[in-house]
Amino acid sequence: MVDLFNSLGTPVPIPIEDGELAWLAQLPLAYPNDAVFARLLAETPWRAETVVVFGKRHPQPRLTAWYGDASYTYSGLRLEPLPWTPLLLELRTAVEAASKGRFNSVLLNLYRNERDSMGMHSDDEPELGPGPVIASLSFGATRTLMLRHKRNKDTLRVPLTDGGLLLMAGATQENWLHGINKSTRPLGTRINLTFRYVV
Repeated sequence: MVDLFNSLGTPVPIPIEDGELAWLAQLPLAYPNDAVFARLLAETPWRAETVVVFGKRHPQPRLTAWYGDASYTYSGLRLEPLPWTPLLLELRTAVEAASKGRFNSVLLNLYRNERDSMGMHSDDEPELGPGPVIASLSFGATRTLMLRHKRNKDTLRVPLTDGGLLLMAGATQENWLHGINKSTRPLGTRINLTFRYVV
């Protein structure tokens, strides 16, 4: 487990082979985390989507919403963007300032409880281009992101805490899988926003 609770102000690199990770424990925002969480939960038109895994269609074990300037396709699912909301534009501005990156789309994920999850995968779709920067912003309950190297099977566990920003860049998507497991212990609700630049 990586100790991420001491990084404030600027993202701190997390040592990782064949990739680039950095963590910011609290993204500077104009509103308290719980206020942002409540607005995102109430204002987002959450959808239950289905995806294709190993040739079969399955319901996603979480709710999602896609916003931005471009459509996006993954696991046989094509997402047409909703227009940016004022809150999402403010969050994008804060994420871009902290990451020194540029993003034109965001996927919102709602993990309702410990039964919701995200399977191991890489964000390596062609429309993200080579070496994409993925900025993952979390609100609500802490969930642990699992990372596994595609070849040597090294693993890393990163707790994603309320208000924290994880940056994945460089060759991370080429060399690593990441996901969030179900839990056997009760967990609260979490909202995750993954900012991307879709070419």
